[in-house]
Amino acid sequence: MKRLLSLALVLCMLLSASASFAEDIALKVWGSQDDQAMLQEMVESFKAANEGKTYDITFGVVGEPDAKTKYLEDPEEAADVFAFANDQLYDLLSADALYEVTINKDAIVAANVPGSIEAASSGDHLYAYPMTADNGYFLYYDKSVISEEQVQTLDGILEAAQAAGKKMFMDVSNGWYIASFFLGAGGILGLDENGKQTCDFNNENGVAAGEAIKALTAHEAFLTGDDAILTGGMGTTIAAGVSGTWNADAIKEKLGDNYAATKLPTFTVNGEQVQMGSFAGFKLMGVNTMTMYPEEAMALAEFLTNEENQIKRFEVRAMGPSNINAAASEAVQANVALAALAEQAQFAVGQKDVLGNYWSPAEAFGTTMEAKDYAKDVKTLLDEMVAAITQ
Repeated sequence: MKRLLSLALVLCMLLSASASFAEDIALKVWGSQDDQAMLQEMVESFKAANEGKTYDITFGVVGEPDAKTKYLEDPEEAADVFAFANDQLYDLLSADALYEVTINKDAIVAANVPGSIEAASSGDHLYAYPMTADNGYFLYYDKSVISEEQVQTLDGILEAAQAAGKKMFMDVSNGWYIASFFLGAGGILGLDENGKQTCDFNNENGVAAGEAIKALTAHEAFLTGDDAILTGGMGTTIAAGVSGTWNADAIKEKLGDNYAATKLPTFTVNGEQVQMGSFAGFKLMGVNTMTMYPEEAMALAEFLTNEENQIKRFEVRAMGPSNINAAASEAVQANVALAALAEQAQFAVGQKDVLGNYWSPAEAFGTTMEAKDYAKDVKTLLDEMVAAITQ
């Protein structure tokens, strides 16, 4: 009996010793307060899918808007995997905060809308995993006034609205929205090698886009204003309006069965129809360069942003997917506003290359157009705008 007990003791000691050599993969994940329960469920699924490894994954409450600030406070204590807003990318890169995505890069690029990949990249290098594509704009419209054919072009929308004695709404004095014309015409708003703002919105195509803005604001059916004007007038005085998902519930309530949304329309540039572009905001997930487990952290970040989990984010938090298949899913397509946003996403660009000195000159040009102040021609106004943007 003693011999058996001794043998059992030795076996227990051997098992304990071998277990001590099995290293737990310790990772920390940051997410917003509202995402905590959802993230924990996703992480449990990740563990189940990787049974051959032992993970010790903890969580911290840091939302996307605060990620950069919290990271810079103490990079060594920051999460291994964290979500952030795409306009923080360059600051995080400057702080050497983000591992370049080197595992499954081609698959990730192929799986997500181009705008989200652009927002997560610097040059040809991908530094984050697209997670959502839910901060952009598109067109809401009253389908009892505007047909599916008419809504495809700006001219068709204005014609239908005017015939019904109603308006088309767009906040042209807002640089976020007015850029849709210039970007659609092929305009570039970027950074040079010194990090200085570049802008070519006053070239030939830019002037054509400016003339299209002038024609829109001069049209009898044009209306501008703030969100309250749009949501208050939809279904009565307004037949169509450019806005984002934050106004979806209010507009749906106003339009009822006539509630519809789609991508932005085409407009005329040098006699041809050109698709309006747009700015888009994306939530991304990055991997901390100081992580002890870069490959495992990349695997986790990729898993948390895959098709299945982007659908889950939509179902739980109504977040718009950047994943192409997720955005095309039956559930997302049933959401009128998110389906329209996903449709516009292929024509959208991120804002990471837009510096603060863009906004006021663009607003000034738009305000002049809204005021129908034609003391200067469009070319002159755009020359002044670009000079102010790039000074």
